[in-house]
Amino acid sequence: MSVEGTPTSILRKIITKAEIYIPQVPKPKKKLSLQVRLTWCGLALFIYMIMSQTPLYGATTPAFDFLAFARVIFASQQGTLVELGIGPIVTGGLLMQLLKGSEIFHLDFKKPEDRSLFQTATKLVTYIVIIAESILYGISVYGPRLPSPEAGYILIGQLIAASVIIMFLDELIQKGWGLGSGISLFIAAGVSQQVMWSMFSPVPAGDGGLTGVIPNLATSLLNGGNLLDVFFRANQLPSLFVMFLTAGVLLILVYTQGIKIEIPIVSTKYRGFSAVYPIKLMYVSNIPVILASALTANAVFIGQLLWANYNPNNNNPFMNLIGMFDPSSPSTPIGGILYYITPPRGLDIAVLDPLRAVLYVLFMIGIVVLFGRLWIELGGLSAKTAAKNLLDADVQVPGFRRSNEPVENILQKYIPSVTIIGSMILGVIAGSSDVLGVFGGGVGILLTVDILINYYNLLIREQVETVMPRLGALLGRK
Repeated sequence: MSVEGTPTSILRKIITKAEIYIPQVPKPKKKLSLQVRLTWCGLALFIYMIMSQTPLYGATTPAFDFLAFARVIFASQQGTLVELGIGPIVTGGLLMQLLKGSEIFHLDFKKPEDRSLFQTATKLVTYIVIIAESILYGISVYGPRLPSPEAGYILIGQLIAASVIIMFLDELIQKGWGLGSGISLFIAAGVSQQVMWSMFSPVPAGDGGLTGVIPNLATSLLNGGNLLDVFFRANQLPSLFVMFLTAGVLLILVYTQGIKIEIPIVSTKYRGFSAVYPIKLMYVSNIPVILASALTANAVFIGQLLWANYNPNNNNPFMNLIGMFDPSSPSTPIGGILYYITPPRGLDIAVLDPLRAVLYVLFMIGIVVLFGRLWIELGGLSAKTAAKNLLDADVQVPGFRRSNEPVENILQKYIPSVTIIGSMILGVIAGSSDVLGVFGGGVGILLTVDILINYYNLLIREQVETVMPRLGALLGRK
């Protein structure tokens, strides 16, 4: 029971009154077969892709993209119904995770009522974020080009409705109708689409060839062209060199995902049951990279708005220190702090200003390490929390007494080290991949590999549990 007047008790009162008005996707009455769940995943993905190709009614696409740096992690498309993508869902979820992790709200996730409370509160916060972001984005980005206030209301309504549909698609998958997470599915699909476009697009490019690497290589060979022009291309066009770089990054990521330290554990509940507790090198997963990318994207977005309103001619020394933009093409910074925390995408651009490339990679390493350290505390991944979770699951380390302190000491030897080392590796890969211009972007490739590996493990587990139903009960799955 929460004490009266505390943030937790206030949250319970608000959610209790609001819950009846918040629509929910019901859970299936029984566990669905793998084939049915994959079908629902495919249907949700199909709806999302259709929305990503449907333009906003009555809107004129802006001259530059305010969310260019966040498109990958938000799985969004400029000028379409998924303009905001999964941004409001991610923002709402992160806000609630931070509130929970900082112990502002004291909730016990072992209790079903507390889990339900947290989920409903997250949905309520997401609704608020959807409305706020739709109004802000509609007014600031599309507002100046709309013919009337009524058109603005219609545009904001489209952004809200589309974001709500995306939220329900994600909830549909997470509630057991699908497999995994809708957010992960949409991100992976968006990045994969970019990679496939870079590989196979038949659209003519500015250098006289075709956009896609494979069609461009084929036409060059047929016409007796210079292979060097196919291997290296200017203006950030897809090239053989970048394709090999992308393949190399993928191999490195797959390899690092498999590196782990295994601590032997035994069950005190099931005699004879022994296993290992894996501490992966990428212990914090890609959350620090997402947070770093979101921070950078928001900083650039705010910088663009400040520049457009107060420094359009780059004549304010103080504002120039923050960031300068080219009035003819204000998509990316051309000076100031913002210039050095955004990547020069493409080797040809990085060569022109190697200092920017180096500083960006160093910035990514530093900020990812910082967020990695922060996340293990806020995300419940610390040695103390992990030790408590193991003991609560009736598991102990052989040769050590069953108490928090010795298990925590063992985990403390590894978790802080792998957090820093793993975060540094993630920062190096994300930063250098962005600089070199790999297909899908450095952050996009990181997220997609992690998502696909998680889906692979999930599919394997589902198939094993189908063959051996009792295994799910042993692992605590219903």
